[in-house]
Amino acid sequence: MGLIRNKYAQLRPKFKILRKLLLISAALSFLTSVLLVTILKWFPVYITPLILIRTGEYALDGKWVSIKKDWTPIEEISPHLQKAVIASEDPKFLDHSGFDFVAISKAIEANKKRQIKIGGSTITQQTAKNVFLYPTRSYFRKGLEAYFTILIELIWDKRRILEVYLNVIELGPGIYGAEAAAEHFYHKKAKDLSIGEAQLFAAILPNPRKWNPKAPTNFVLRRRNFIRRNLNLLGGAYFKTLNEG
Repeated sequence: MGLIRNKYAQLRPKFKILRKLLLISAALSFLTSVLLVTILKWFPVYITPLILIRTGEYALDGKWVSIKKDWTPIEEISPHLQKAVIASEDPKFLDHSGFDFVAISKAIEANKKRQIKIGGSTITQQTAKNVFLYPTRSYFRKGLEAYFTILIELIWDKRRILEVYLNVIELGPGIYGAEAAAEHFYHKKAKDLSIGEAQLFAAILPNPRKWNPKAPTNFVLRRRNFIRRNLNLLGGAYFKTLNEG
């Protein structure tokens, strides 16, 4: 017992130093993340981990896929697209505080019976993942996603969240954001997208590298119809706050 006590006594100073280092590291990480989210409340997002990861994946596969990405203020993105992505991805976007616990619960139950998993992530959660994190599935990444989701909801408003989301979402191989996608597929500005074009963009979001809005599969067309039904259920008044600010 005496030897154990002596060994512990020798290690105590090292444990204290380690604890201090961990506390300092945690504090610096917290302050850095808050500062970064605050900066991005005002400044455009030009590069994300997802863009870098996808570029690396294509390179490893021996493919050269050029990056197409432009930053466009939300005022210059078609209201049809703004509404369509909400109806598609997160119908409670304007009401929740970052998490839709009903959708998450339904996704968990559904995934017990499905081989192809579905998600219950909100637009805020997807924005947190796309801007600050990486696309792989793990509990650690989901924990970080939850943390950044809370920060985003506290520091940004809904209009800014949607603006960033629409500028960073993947809409095809090497294509990121509404402006680049509109120019690539329809040779027009994002502000000029029609209702039908906007809804097809929203319909391919679950797998934008596989689906093409100009050559929609039957599944994509069914998703478009689902989006239309959601838009009718939500009603025009629901989206009023999108035009404010």
